[in-house]
Amino acid sequence: MGNGLRASKRGWSESHAPAAAVTGLLLALAFVSPAGVWAQTASSAAPAPSPAPAVTAPTATEPTAAAPAAAAPAAAPAPTAPTVVKFADINSGDTAWMLTSSALVLMMTIPGLALFYGGMVRKKNVLATLMQSFAITCLVTILWWLVGYSLAFTPGSTAYLGSFGHALFNGVVYLHDASKLSVSHLGTTIPETVYAMFQLTFAIITPALICGSFAERMKFSAMLWFMGIWLLAVYCPIAHWVWEPSGWLAVKGVLDFAGGTVVHINAGIAGLASALMLGKRQGLGRESMAPHNLTLTVIGASLLWVGWFGFNAGSAVAADGRAGMAFAATQIATAAAALAWMFTEWATKGKPSVLGIASGAVAGLVAITPASGFVGPSSAVIIGVAAGVICYLSSTSVKRALGYDDSLDAFGVHCIGGIIGALLTGALVSKDISGVDSTVLTQLWGVGATLIYGFIMSMLILKLVDMTIGLRVTADEERQGLDITQHGESIE
Repeated sequence: MGNGLRASKRGWSESHAPAAAVTGLLLALAFVSPAGVWAQTASSAAPAPSPAPAVTAPTATEPTAAAPAAAAPAAAPAPTAPTVVKFADINSGDTAWMLTSSALVLMMTIPGLALFYGGMVRKKNVLATLMQSFAITCLVTILWWLVGYSLAFTPGSTAYLGSFGHALFNGVVYLHDASKLSVSHLGTTIPETVYAMFQLTFAIITPALICGSFAERMKFSAMLWFMGIWLLAVYCPIAHWVWEPSGWLAVKGVLDFAGGTVVHINAGIAGLASALMLGKRQGLGRESMAPHNLTLTVIGASLLWVGWFGFNAGSAVAADGRAGMAFAATQIATAAAALAWMFTEWATKGKPSVLGIASGAVAGLVAITPASGFVGPSSAVIIGVAAGVICYLSSTSVKRALGYDDSLDAFGVHCIGGIIGALLTGALVSKDISGVDSTVLTQLWGVGATLIYGFIMSMLILKLVDMTIGLRVTADEERQGLDITQHGESIE
């Protein structure tokens, strides 16, 4: 497997020992988690339908009310699986908004995340970092068409995974002559093609976020294998658990409006697994690891902020009042988090940094994501301030204390921010806005299941890749930089 792999194995105890406590804690959680997480079955996941009320026919001696001139037709039951409808059933305003939202969320990965991460690495690794986001966009798109959409967003025979019925987009149709097209049961006023592409953009950015934790040291080939397997084995099941109405976490009442658990906790815990498995970067603590171009990072953060309105407001799957409230909550929480991070850093380090305020904005975007369609503006401020302060401490003091090398703070911002947002959703949810209730305890089911399943599966996939083609570049390749050694190119 090469000298680099053997060297990394020799250095395991040195580079991984500071983080052993983190690994042990998460593995221990797998054994003490509520038995219901693993014992849940398909039959118990869906509540039994309520029996229809009995109707008593009037007797001959009872007076009867005059029959109405015409009985109102019974409302058609809401679809529980993708179906085919007439063109006239499609709402053009909703469709236009969702097309726009899909483009905005795609912009979050390329160019947004690519530039945000690309500016934070050293100059010798910037092209490799940009390449990761671009290649993941292409790889996930094909896997989504192949089977990912079907596994995540169609009902299956269990509460844990969808079916293969929509593999290769089978059944996703547009029939011109018949004036019909398919719609998802999760977005009945827009074409299914639009809904599938909207969800694709979420599936793209989630694995791309993981790259921030192992930046500057993973083989490009290993990255492709890891991301491809991870998408199908981790992302699709968790998306199904939370967002498919028959998924077991959805049935339990776990709320996640736009991806606090599915996207951010999921990506962040996989990032921690990656950082622990690969070990620290060469020279960490002895050499400068300063960002090579913060201008790119601020541009990337700004594109993320703008694109996030498609992420959160688009998750209403309609151009309506809920989308407007999610839009407002997103803006307000992001500003509050950026200021909270900035002032916390200013108080502790003496100066507010450009990287700090940009990171704080991203932390706020992450934390408001699960709550955005469920809370009002005042609650958004609380969520933003909590995310700014706690994610700052997680990305600085906690990371130093535990000793893991989360290169670009994917775990510290996305996992921790996602946990904050998910739990505060349970505490601050407004029934007037959301139409539903929740509790912190209910939200803990989603947080705990995602942390445990995501961490264990990520470690298993990483180990599999390491045992076959190797995860990490050699020490010499890392010193030269991934731009040259992985892609044969340089920005100079």
